[in-house]
Amino acid sequence: MSPFIETIRIEDGRIHNLPYHNRRMDETRRSVLHQTGTLDLSDYIRPGNYRERTKCRVEYDKDILKVEYAAYHIRPVSSLRLVADDEAAYRYKSTDRSVLDRLFACRETEDDVLIVRKGLLTDTSICNIALWNGKQWITPSVPLLAGTKRASLLDQGGIVAGDIRPEDLPGYSRIRLFNAMIEFGEIDLPVDKIVL
Repeated sequence: MSPFIETIRIEDGRIHNLPYHNRRMDETRRSVLHQTGTLDLSDYIRPGNYRERTKCRVEYDKDILKVEYAAYHIRPVSSLRLVADDEAAYRYKSTDRSVLDRLFACRETEDDVLIVRKGLLTDTSICNIALWNGKQWITPSVPLLAGTKRASLLDQGGIVAGDIRPEDLPGYSRIRLFNAMIEFGEIDLPVDKIVL
């Protein structure tokens, strides 16, 4: 079994969204590895020296295996290609990204893919999504990966969960891509940039 990972944003010497990362890590350890104890990432991460946006990558299984830091720069995304795969699965964030890498390779001339599973939109290869219907931001009810930023936005009421089918896209005007490293609103595209 491949190790699991948490990708955590550090900026201005502060760890972002830490309770959500701890919760997801402990849920993974409990569900997959049958661990009853908890770990606290703040015992392993040293954010003080990092002022610029920094990616902290924590690799773990039953215990923390590795903590790495790297400067982070947002990869520009200005177009998406719909790619369908009813078997795509990435419920637990792990070092094995083979399914995501395989789907990303299908992007052709677009910058990333928007993955459709069983007739419903899910995620891009690296981000959760939300679409604007003129009243609210809707995020897919069943993403490939339930991201930590997505969880915090749902808790705050900034987004709501719902089913979105490719044929529903004309009812939306914009799509936002976000994850632990990318703030909600930093990548915002017109829906017509999604290639069917």
